[in-house]
Amino acid sequence: MDSRSLVPHSAQFQLPIANVRQVFEPTEVERKLAKLPGKDHDSLRTTYERMLERGPERFQVKPAGVPDMAALYEQLPNFTEALDDVRRHVALAQDSRDGLEVTPMLLLGPPGIGKTHFARKVADLLGTGMCLVPMSSMTAGWLLSGASSQWKGAKPGKVFEAVIEGQYANPVLVVDEIDKASADAQYDPLGALYGLLEHDTAHSFIDEFAEVAIDASQVIWIMTANDERAIPEPILNRMNVFAIEAPDAEAARRIARNLYLSIRAEHGWGERFAPEPGSDLLDALAELAPREMRRALMTGFGNARLAGHDAVAVDDLPRQAGGKGRLGFLQ
Repeated sequence: MDSRSLVPHSAQFQLPIANVRQVFEPTEVERKLAKLPGKDHDSLRTTYERMLERGPERFQVKPAGVPDMAALYEQLPNFTEALDDVRRHVALAQDSRDGLEVTPMLLLGPPGIGKTHFARKVADLLGTGMCLVPMSSMTAGWLLSGASSQWKGAKPGKVFEAVIEGQYANPVLVVDEIDKASADAQYDPLGALYGLLEHDTAHSFIDEFAEVAIDASQVIWIMTANDERAIPEPILNRMNVFAIEAPDAEAARRIARNLYLSIRAEHGWGERFAPEPGSDLLDALAELAPREMRRALMTGFGNARLAGHDAVAVDDLPRQAGGKGRLGFLQ
């Protein structure tokens, strides 16, 4: 089958897959498997057998041209510079033998302004899926790079899982709240990134559990952070850093309208409501961070339905916390 005819069904803009890339050497896996002792190491043996069963080849996204990203610019008005960067990399890869490579990017800004949502939209654009690695809840430094098979309960890291268990050589990996990673004297949870964010060394990334080199050079990295001061300078230097500001009033209204339309379209009950939100509703929603808008709208739709209204009113939104300031979520 011609791999150029295959298109990831989840790709919003239908970017075709151009080629197949080998992400590990089967002979190395076979050698490791043959050397395993006859007992114990069941998890490691299963990992090697799974690798051989799936084979070493993964699809690599290849754009046929620069897609129409107007909808993304409309939905993410405060991410223009980051979207421009994605378009530049897509433009470089079109009409050439090269696969799509995107310089690792850091989205720097306050909580709730849509950084993770942006990453998900980029993954949808490319059609390779997204793996989220939340550093704020990370309790072990080996989440990215795996833990030695000598440890009880050890398993491969997120990079290995995304490449080996996935369909693509260039999945989108989102390291969320990288500034929240807590390093200690025994293990630096960001240590694996020093090699992974360098294209040359990522070609032979060795997960500490599997101890087999895999090609992670095509992984598309998107980091998010609230404070760059907590990120080591050598890691910052390996990324394009984009300062994401909170949307202005007009941009916030556009985001609120897009959310209203998408929620209405995604649900069967949406047809019971007005096709467009009221201007006063958009004004109220514009006071919220993008992350909070969806929750407020879902509450609003529910309250409007209970009241038998076909339009969501400002009074249907969650009441203001403390009676003043930004909308809260008191019911």
